[in-house]
This record gives sequence, structure tokens and C-alpha cells, in this order.
Amino acid sequence: MRAVSVFPKQRELRVVEVPEPSPQGEHDVTVQVREVGICGTDREICDFHYGTPPVGDEGLVLGHEALGEVVGVGPAVRTFEPGNLVALTVRRPCEDIECMACRAGRQDFCMTGDFRERGIKHAHGFMTERVVEHEHYLVRVPHTLAEVGVLIEPLTIAAKAAVELSAILRRYPWEPTGMNALVLGAGPIGLLGVMSLVAHNVRTFVYSLEPADSDRARLVHSIGAEYVSARDTSLSELAARIGHVDVIFEAVGTAKVAFAALEALAPNGVCIFSGAPGGNHPIEIDLDRIMRNIVLKNQVVFGTVNASRSAFEASVQKLEQFMTIFPDAVRSLITERADLEGAPALLRQRRGIKQVVSLAA
Repeated sequence: MRAVSVFPKQRELRVVEVPEPSPQGEHDVTVQVREVGICGTDREICDFHYGTPPVGDEGLVLGHEALGEVVGVGPAVRTFEPGNLVALTVRRPCEDIECMACRAGRQDFCMTGDFRERGIKHAHGFMTERVVEHEHYLVRVPHTLAEVGVLIEPLTIAAKAAVELSAILRRYPWEPTGMNALVLGAGPIGLLGVMSLVAHNVRTFVYSLEPADSDRARLVHSIGAEYVSARDTSLSELAARIGHVDVIFEAVGTAKVAFAALEALAPNGVCIFSGAPGGNHPIEIDLDRIMRNIVLKNQVVFGTVNASRSAFEASVQKLEQFMTIFPDAVRSLITERADLEGAPALLRQRRGIKQVVSLAA
């Protein structure tokens, strides 16, 4: 059986032969992997910035954005049967009995940091032909989403952010309506965040590096949002250009951009950080001003990471909604597909929006 693995010590990326997986428990499900998305995390692992193989292994099978088909179930499995499409969740709980988050099945709130992540940290990923997984870590996907179901994992970031935002907005002593939002970045996560906001009738602006006449700008307009190019409007001019916004959804992973955009955040506004900067370069920011605004303007800034089953289930529902409202825009997010042998080339180059490794026969 083939897989795409990275070997940190040898600093190598290659297609390798790996053992066929076999069920170990009565709740195990065998999944034929159909598609695996490639994201910035995968590329950073391939650049050897991080990524940790399982204990005792030299290589780490990549891939955490997966759509698969059930081909076998254990005797105690009651929630799946062969032929079902599934999304595979990524993070596995730590073993610390004192970690209340992991014991509650919410390893996105893990308090120890000792969780495992498929394709990222101490656990092999899904960029291989077949995997075996406990049924608890699989989420059913309707066959109507077969062509775009690989987007479910990246969409979970926006889905979880929406749930947390809703909880925070309940602090308002009024019903929030007519809200404005700013999305930083027009990558896959940013664009999925745009769809989520527009689907909730939020006027949405997107700020990104691409020119105002680029394909991504046209895609943003087709969704029903407004595009502002960083080539035409600097960060210092952003607030004056678009006015104050009630919600900022950061999806660029660049601290300088994220914190500078806070100038546009309205009183009582909420800023959501979803990116994780990879560098260690110092930046100059006016922390006194930022802190003063957060306090005096009653603002909220929080970070969010996707990991829970509930976020995957919400993501499936959102993707179904998106395919009803703007199906062509959703399909256009996937800009390139390659087979498993072509995966290393895709991982080494950045182009388009979402690149996908297809393993379906």
C-alpha cells in the first residue's frame, strides 16, 4: 500500500510502501481514502519546520484534510456501513486523566498539549490508500457532497469560530443585526469564512494581497462579499476605507497584519485569530493602543483551533448550505487535483487555492 511520507531526519519527502492497516478493535472502521487536501501546515512539515512521526517511526505519513469511503466495519459498529462517505477528524485526546477537555471529548481545548494529530504530530495521516479508525473519529458525509467533501476539515475552523462567536455575541444587551465583518486573507480558510458570514447575512469585506481584478477577487464578489486589495489600500488606510467592523476573522497567519487590522474593530467588536504564525521575527506594534482599545471599547480577541467532532458535524451542515447558495464558488475553491504519485510535486509548490490529492479509482 502506498503513502506519502516525510522523513524529518533525512529531510526527505517521498511516496513509500507502508503496511496494510488492520482493525484492532470491534469499533474500528476501515476507510478507503478518496481525497486529501493540501494546506500550509502540510507544506511547513515538508519544509521541516515541524511535524513529528509516531514513536519508533522515522517517517510521518502526511495528510489531515481527508474524505473517505467506508469499506469495512467492526462487529460493534452501528453508525456506519460500507459505502458511507466520511470525513476523518484529526486530533486525538491526551492521556492525562486530569485534562478535563480531553476526557470530555473536546481535545480542541486540551490543557496539556500532549494530544496527537493525524498527519502532524505523533500519528500517521491520511495521504495513503486505506486507514483504520475508531468510529468515534469519523463523521458521516452525504454523497451529495462527494465532489467537495474534502473541504470539510478546513471549513471546521470557520464552523467552530461561528459557534464561539455566537456565544460571545450573547453578551450584548440587544439583538445584534446589520453587522459588518472583515476577513483577512483569501486562502481556502478565509474564503470558507467569507461564505459562512455571507450565508448569515453579514456584510463582509475581504482584505488580501491579490489585485482587485484577480480571480480570487472575482470569486469574493461572486459570493456576495466586497474585496479590498492590499496593493491599493495599506493596513493604516484600511479602517478609513471600509469603516469599523463588528467581526474580524483572521486567516493569514501573519501577526503584523492581524494586529494592525484591530484598528478597524468597532466598539464591542470581536476579533478571531485562526492562523498560527510560523516565523520568529520580531515586529513593532503599539501594544498600549491595542490594549487601551480592547479595554475602553469592550472588545474581545480570541483564538480558535478546530478539533472536536461537533465542529466537523457543523462543517458538514455548512457545506450543504453553501452548495445550495453558491455551488459554483464552492467548487472553484478546488483548483488542482493530482494522484498519489504527483503529491510530492503539489506539496513543493504553491498555486491556486486548494490543491487536492485524489486516490479514488
